[in-house]
Order: sequence, then C-alpha cells, then structure tokens
Amino acid sequence: MSKINAIITGVGGYVPDYILTNEELSRMVDTNDEWIMTRVGIKERRILNEEGLGTSYMARKAAKQLIKKTGVDPDTINALIVSTSTADYKYPSTASIVLGKLGLKNAMAFDFWAACCGFLYSLDIASSMIQSGRYKKIIVIGADKMSSVTDYKDRQTCPLFGDGAAAVLLEATEEENIGLMDSYLRTDGNGLPFLHMKAGGSVCPPSHFTVDHRLHYTYQEGRTVFRYAVTNMSDDCALIAERNGLNKDNIAFIVPHQANMRIIEAVAKRLEVPMERVMVNIEHYGNTSAATIPLALWEYEQQLKKGDNLILTAFGAGFVHGAVYLKWAY
Repeated sequence: MSKINAIITGVGGYVPDYILTNEELSRMVDTNDEWIMTRVGIKERRILNEEGLGTSYMARKAAKQLIKKTGVDPDTINALIVSTSTADYKYPSTASIVLGKLGLKNAMAFDFWAACCGFLYSLDIASSMIQSGRYKKIIVIGADKMSSVTDYKDRQTCPLFGDGAAAVLLEATEEENIGLMDSYLRTDGNGLPFLHMKAGGSVCPPSHFTVDHRLHYTYQEGRTVFRYAVTNMSDDCALIAERNGLNKDNIAFIVPHQANMRIIEAVAKRLEVPMERVMVNIEHYGNTSAATIPLALWEYEQQLKKGDNLILTAFGAGFVHGAVYLKWAY
C-alpha cells in the first residue's frame, strides 16, 4: 500500500484595505519612521477598522478566495482549522463561525492556539490527519486581528502588529517525495514573563481595574524575545536542513515568521541563504501573528514551482518555535 502524504494545492489570502503608516503612528505616539524601520523594518501595516468585524471575517475572505482559486467542492472538505490568538469570542470557536459562513456541510472545525507559530503547528496536525487516511481535504487558516490587542499608547509594541489572514488547502496524495516532508516543533515553557496578555483569562478575568489599567493588550520584553527568536528559529532551520540534506544550493526559499527584519536576516545568515531567496513582506504588513507565513506563501505563490524546497520557521508567545520542510506540489 502506498504511503499517504499531505500537499498544499492552493493558497488564498486577505488583508484589510486600511493602511496604517509610520507617519500616522508618529502622530499617535512618540516614534518616527526611521526609529521603526531601523529596529524592526516595518513601513506600514493593514488594519481591520470596520466596526463589528473580527478575525473570522478575514479568515472567511481568505478561505473563499482559496476555494474559488482551487475549484474545490466545499462538500468534499473534511476539516477546517483556524490558527489564531485573537478569536472573535471566547466561545464558540472562530473556525466554527468561518465554517458556517462558508456553508461547509461535511467538515469538523476547531481553533488552534500557538501564537505566532500557530500556522506551523496547525499545518503539522492537519498533515498527520491526512496521513492517517481518515481525512482527504483540510483547509488550514492563519488569521489574526492583532490591532485588537495592541496598545496604541505603547511606542514599543504598537508599530509591530497588523491584521490579515491566509488559507491553504491541504490534500492527500500518494505521489512520493512531495508535500510536507519533515517538521521540528518544540515549546519552551519559560516564556510567560516575557510575552503575554496580563488580563482577560481565568487567572485575571476582565474587570473595571483591568480595563482602567490597560491590561488587555500585548505585553512584550523585546530584547529577550528577540534573542530567543533568533536562536531558536536559526537552530530549528539548521536542524531541519541537516537531517534532510538541505543547504544554500537546494533551498528555494526560507519562509520565516515576519516579526522583525533583523530576526529574518539572522536566520538567512545562519543558513547562508541570500535574502533574495527569503520570503519577506514585513515592510508592508508588519507582524500578523499566525497569518505571516501563509500570507508570504500567498504573495510569493507565482514564484514557486513544483519540487521547490521550502523551510518554514516561526517563534511565538509561550516560546513556541519550530521549522517545517515543505516540498512544493504545483
């Protein structure tokens, strides 16, 4: 019996129309374009600013584009996974809302939460589901409305984040040497003090105090997070490359999480891969958390060809990190 593997057969994406520039940010907090570009490499970010719209709206937009592009019959989709840290509600799941809006009749749906590394984790889980033989077609979405958890009075964090979503269709194949080839995913459980939201969970439920003291926004100790991100993303990529015989000559693209241009450059340098073979869109979108990697695939899709070796890598809150080796299927 042939081995079943999972391949990506299409990518869809969505970013909001509104563009928040560094110039506009400089009128909100004490910052400027040079300061932001030098430290993180972000020029602008997209913001979903229409009232009443959340992460599920962007996820649905990306998935609808994906379905249209691939021509897949929605009734043949077996599962839908949304990776997000900014769910519409505590419950129900954002995935269930997206599924309902798309009219999927034969699929299970659930959210997966692993912060900025969520898309990689979800991709690996979906791949395992397909390899089990029980699922044939799965939509995996990375989507975050980071503007909803960003404090626009905090000059250290407000330039970093943007909103967006992207979706991939994962399908079963018996073709050999194609699709998701390998993954290395890990969690360092010591990251809580350095990157978290102080209130809103069961430890510190919402109250007048938490709202008044602005505790429902992203808190980050930038230097510590930067150091861990560079080390782990670089090490994870090096490990994946070594055990799969990948090097600067046969890696088509590195697809890194878009959090900081200096992190991206450090990962590329570690693998000796030139920057023209690194997918980068941070300048225009900022950090869209779980959406950054699939958005990069969406933007670079036309530059990819069947058999291209890709290394995807990310790092996020909870100090989750990892790398995935993907051989492009079309």
